[in-house]
Amino acid sequence: MFTQIKLFFSCFLKRDYLFFMKAVVLFSIIITIGAGYNAYCQSAQTGYADAKRPVTEITGSIDWQTMQFNAEISLDLQSAGLRLPSGRMQAESLLNENYLSLIRSPFLGLQVDSSSTLEDLVNKRELSPTDIETLVLKANSIAPSLSNDMRKITASRTLPLSNVTSFLLRHTRPSPIIRTLNLITTARYTGIIIIASDSLPVYSMKSSALAVPCLFPKIWDTEMNLIYERNILEISNTSLVRYSSSQNILQNTPSGLTPELQAIVGDRPLRIFATGVFGVKPTDLIIDRSDALLIISSEENRRLLSQGRVVFVLNDTVLQSGF
Repeated sequence: MFTQIKLFFSCFLKRDYLFFMKAVVLFSIIITIGAGYNAYCQSAQTGYADAKRPVTEITGSIDWQTMQFNAEISLDLQSAGLRLPSGRMQAESLLNENYLSLIRSPFLGLQVDSSSTLEDLVNKRELSPTDIETLVLKANSIAPSLSNDMRKITASRTLPLSNVTSFLLRHTRPSPIIRTLNLITTARYTGIIIIASDSLPVYSMKSSALAVPCLFPKIWDTEMNLIYERNILEISNTSLVRYSSSQNILQNTPSGLTPELQAIVGDRPLRIFATGVFGVKPTDLIIDRSDALLIISSEENRRLLSQGRVVFVLNDTVLQSGF
């Protein structure tokens, strides 16, 4: 009898175990199918969201001759789900909403001096993100326009770099300009032009490079005396130097200059050829000591520095950069 009971329970347990295992397998299949379905739904939703996410892009350039930061913000109307003419106002609103996020990266890459960009100044907490936002919002805007195929709408913004330089000039009075005990006789000039349009030796390196623009370049002499830097500027001035191509100093005029350059350096400027470049980025120019003495030996000529009557003539290839 005991043997029969034991056999009965053994058969029951076997049948229960088999049922349990079938249930586990079925449950696993249900879970797997459910997870796959959820993943499919999420993928579909993401794809739908991506398809409906407005496609905006930015292109632009930095023109160092005009000292302007130019940007164009474009919106793809189809990706935004907008139709003309009813969707035009919404499209313009989207352009404005995306302006700050799109312009931030190229603007932060702006070269301030030989070793720093605007982003470096933010990282060093010399500028705040709020300062950057304040500067880019000062850009002059042009009314948005439609592309010829009516698929895109584009808004143009122009930011004068003088807004940036004036914001970064923090001194309350100009620093004294270097003087010399070895005075030489020098003429009175109306401005200073330093020509650096060709590749020049890089100081302390066995290489050469084209000088490149920045907001606050320096001038050194061949004895590595600092002749010119931002703190020398009088408070009323906002630009340390102006940049020009060589064709602007080879005009068929009495001064040889374009009217724009003549307004900066006058009709009797001192013309100097740079002998080298200096800096982490080759933004600073080196001039011969004898040329430096022509400037610092005279009170009138030293004043040209504090008044920012200085032009750097650089290679055409570096005077405009795109992004």
